Amino acid sequence: MATEEHAAEGSTLVFHPMDQFIVKPLFGEGPVAWYTPTNATLWMGLAIVAVIALLVLSTSKRAIVPGRGQSIAEMAYGFVYKMVEDVTGKDGIKYFPYIMTLFMFIVCANFLGLIPGSFTTTSHIAVTAILGFGVFICVTILGFVKNGTHFLGLFWVSSAPLALRPILAIIELISYFVRPVSHSIRLAGNMMAGHAVLKVFAGFAQVAAIAPIAILGVTAIYGLELLVAFIQAYVFTILTCVYLKDALHPGH
Repeated sequence: MATEEHAAEGSTLVFHPMDQFIVKPLFGEGPVAWYTPTNATLWMGLAIVAVIALLVLSTSKRAIVPGRGQSIAEMAYGFVYKMVEDVTGKDGIKYFPYIMTLFMFIVCANFLGLIPGSFTTTSHIAVTAILGFGVFICVTILGFVKNGTHFLGLFWVSSAPLALRPILAIIELISYFVRPVSHSIRLAGNMMAGHAVLKVFAGFAQVAAIAPIAILGVTAIYGLELLVAFIQAYVFTILTCVYLKDALHPGH
């Protein structure tokens, strides 16, 4: 009887899809303090190295006929530059380096997180919240520096009937302060959800009866995650441009 129970326990499919998001010390074990090098620290550092390698090292020669790395760097530069120009106008071009840095860091961190055995830093709200609140604080300060008290016109819908303007002002104010929360949760939530689903399908691949279907599922979801990794970086960046536009031109 004990042997049968042991066999049943051994045949039970057990996997923990959320374990991949645990922050662990790089050296030894124990609690994680603010100064402890962790897997998150490592992969954020690798994302920065990837950005430098792509934008600096691959373009250092500036060949007339660009290589693969230079072509990718030039396409990324043109893509983000056009986005900033279209959304914010000519006034926003001076802030292009900051927006380009955000986009490249997020997209590199997202793609590195798809390497088997890696750690997805952008799946952690602690990371995306720093990015989101950084954008929020910067554009808010910029809005007041550029426009003074006229920046408060962002919350006053002058085209609406006078009786509705105070109500709309409260709604606009709430939605403004919710921006950094939604900005950061959207990125972290999408990256975490996709990686958790991948882990679930990988767990099902252990069962011989459904292994072929599970493997096909992993392949399909992995392809989708490649697309999501880019789209989420794009969404974060274009929202940053929209918020920058509001700071530069706050009138409704």
